[in-house]
Amino acid sequence: MKTLLQINILVNSRSTGRIVEEIGQTAISQGWQSYIAYGRYERPSQSELIRIGTDWDIKWHGLQTRLFDRHGLGSVKATIKLIEQIKEIKPDVVHLHNLHGYYLNIEILFNFLCQANIPVVWTLHDCWPITGHCTYFDLVGCDKWKTECHHCPQKTAYPASILIDRSQKNYSLKKRLFTSVKNLTIIPVSKWLGGIVEQSFLSKFPIQVINNGVDLKLFKPQDNTTDIRFKYGIGSRFMLMGVATSWSDRKGFDDYLELSKTLAEDCIIVLVGLSESQQKALPKNIIGIPRTENILELAKLYSAADVILNLSAEETFGLTTVEGFACGTPGIVYNCTASPELITPETGFVIAKGDLTSLIQAIHILKEKGKEPYSGACRERAERLYDKNDRYMDYIKLYESIIAKTAPPCHTDLYTV
Repeated sequence: MKTLLQINILVNSRSTGRIVEEIGQTAISQGWQSYIAYGRYERPSQSELIRIGTDWDIKWHGLQTRLFDRHGLGSVKATIKLIEQIKEIKPDVVHLHNLHGYYLNIEILFNFLCQANIPVVWTLHDCWPITGHCTYFDLVGCDKWKTECHHCPQKTAYPASILIDRSQKNYSLKKRLFTSVKNLTIIPVSKWLGGIVEQSFLSKFPIQVINNGVDLKLFKPQDNTTDIRFKYGIGSRFMLMGVATSWSDRKGFDDYLELSKTLAEDCIIVLVGLSESQQKALPKNIIGIPRTENILELAKLYSAADVILNLSAEETFGLTTVEGFACGTPGIVYNCTASPELITPETGFVIAKGDLTSLIQAIHILKEKGKEPYSGACRERAERLYDKNDRYMDYIKLYESIIAKTAPPCHTDLYTV
């Protein structure tokens, strides 16, 4: 029996945690043994779970990050223990996901992977692996990652450092460590991110884009959404919905607030994933809902919505847009990073970032036409391109090809549509 070990900060929670869990489920269905090593927030899983470190380890790692910009360089004992567990498991493939999150020591891990000669697959969900500090850089227009990071303009952004700027040293260390693994395949989750990787120090490795997948049995059009509209006081108003794990400038939170000032009285914005303090400060025509792990309720909200808005300035994929498609709801996105890849004229609109006039015009068109002319195309696109069963089988095929030493050639010819 072949064995898969995945490493991610989360398991079966939020976007990357659900992706990791579903890849594990797919592997199990294909006769593999599946392990998931994670940092925090354990949830039920079909895979064997390995907790990396403790809550105290995470706090101590976080303190080192805040003071000295040593993110990914704490958690020494926790990572040494993980290495011993990997040696016992003897995985056929190690699949990396988000290594940031105050739980893992990248130097110890990659020194081991370099010596162990285990095939490694690394799915990039953001840009942290190729920078000296940040997870995204488009919003501030920084391209130092192409050559060498230094004097980071986002030192105080996640993973925030209050005192020291180690971005130059971090960049050099990452470059040395991450390029030391001989058998490494890089998996960006979008064409846009694939293009970014090809300009980075990871371009020396095979690159295969595999889009994220959606559970189409859970995310599907719901027949009756009256109850969910009643629960949150939406009523019969035209519903514009946004979803995020956490809301910030990067996710366009201020743009939703600005949009609310110009909306007609028969329109309402619903934002899922807001903190308690953000909910208290909302205007009357924005309904705030906390982050939820209740997928059925989320699917009902997607189905109840007339439009899914993704006003994020930085997206490496845009899973909420696709989840909306699966529930038959069209989307509106900004024309930056990966979001435009998802939209066709039959499924929504792509508008210029921050262009409130164009945003209002697109909303008006969808309001006049109604969502029904778009729903069929939205669902069809989700079924054709983003079915989790298909996308995560792409990983199993990749694992098999790597193990068999017949991995396909690299770069753009492997990009999915």
